[in-house]
Amino acid sequence: MSTRTKKPVRPSTEEREELLELYRQMLLIRRFEEHCDKAYRQDKIGGYLHLYIGEEALAVGFISQLNSDDRVLGHYRDHGYVLALGSDPKAVMAELYGKVTGLCRGKGGSMHLYDKEKNFLGGYAIVGDVIGIATGAAFTAKYEGSDRIVLCFFGDGAMNAGLFHETLNMAGLWDLPIIYIVENNKYAMGTPVELHSAETDLAKRASVYGFPSETIDAMDVLEVRQHARRIIDQVRQTKQPYFVEAITYRFVGHGAADITDPGSYRTRQEVEEWKQRDPIPNLANYLLQNKLATQADLDQIDQEVHQVVEEAVRFADESPDPPLDVLWEDVLVD
Repeated sequence: MSTRTKKPVRPSTEEREELLELYRQMLLIRRFEEHCDKAYRQDKIGGYLHLYIGEEALAVGFISQLNSDDRVLGHYRDHGYVLALGSDPKAVMAELYGKVTGLCRGKGGSMHLYDKEKNFLGGYAIVGDVIGIATGAAFTAKYEGSDRIVLCFFGDGAMNAGLFHETLNMAGLWDLPIIYIVENNKYAMGTPVELHSAETDLAKRASVYGFPSETIDAMDVLEVRQHARRIIDQVRQTKQPYFVEAITYRFVGHGAADITDPGSYRTRQEVEEWKQRDPIPNLANYLLQNKLATQADLDQIDQEVHQVVEEAVRFADESPDPPLDVLWEDVLVD
């Protein structure tokens, strides 16, 4: 059931406002994370930091097609998901700074964001763990008889975890309303996909569990959005799972601490070639060429995004650290 789809038809001019919003969201994620990279090197962000730079079209394209009560779960490269869902950038930045005003009161940090109000059920640092938790969320939706669906984002390296195969088998057996999205950015940390997967067509690997799978180009937000609309509608109607292999690429290292990346395992020429497909300037060019926006429109969005990020940084800088007496709170549930 693994298929490779043709490029969809481009959207019409009536969608101008929606396309400008897609552009704004991708630009917000990019500018937000560019500051995070800088703050990490200034020791304002502790622990570890994984950036989504280059992959913004995937999160924005899929999340833009969800209903407000659908659930989203992701791996440790999770800033893009919460921002695309509409989480307050100030609270997200404060969480990365370890401040008490953060999404998780400064206790989760970069890899463990969570926003119940926006139905983001967590970023998970252990490779593959999110797949089992998301499958449980989909089982809950089916058990309750709701119309909700679940998006589960994970990296290509997670497909080698035993939990991946166990839970996809369950989802296929029980017809759970979940979309599994593997972000195939060509590397599991620094290991090329052809060195960790005997079958490099990841959609084909997932096609044996009794539900559809396909591969999409995730560097074009318009293409992602159109595929997402079709796939989400199908899962909502059939109440059955779907698997998506999203071909994408991160322009930065695996983690912010990887100062030798990309030289250690990929060439700079390769990175520069992928940057020619950067989804943000490519959408900007599409808007300009089709007279859906002027350069002044795009400049205004850039200024607005810059202000949002600056306000988030100021808020995080000025927020207090968590007091020691909350150390044992939110650990156990009665």
